[in-house]
Amino acid sequence: MAIKLLEQAFTEAAKLPEDDQRALVECTLEELQSERRWQETFAASRCELGCLAEEAQAELHAGKTRPLGFARGKPCLPGGLYHG
Repeated sequence: MAIKLLEQAFTEAAKLPEDDQRALVECTLEELQSERRWQETFAASRCELGCLAEEAQAELHAGKTRPLGFARGKPCLPGGLYHG
């Protein structure tokens, strides 16, 4: 399915003027590189994120946490800043 969509996208892109094709290619390559960097960064921090999650769970079970009010329109950050 994805291959057919890529083929369709390439067919449509081939109809564009050369400058537009070049811009589309540059944008697409930048997006792919950005996604690759994000995946590498996330993979490298997975252990750290897991440790932080375990620490948060331990604090929750020890009663060291408090609700932050993540409902829309309720302050949840210091200074009355809003989430969402």
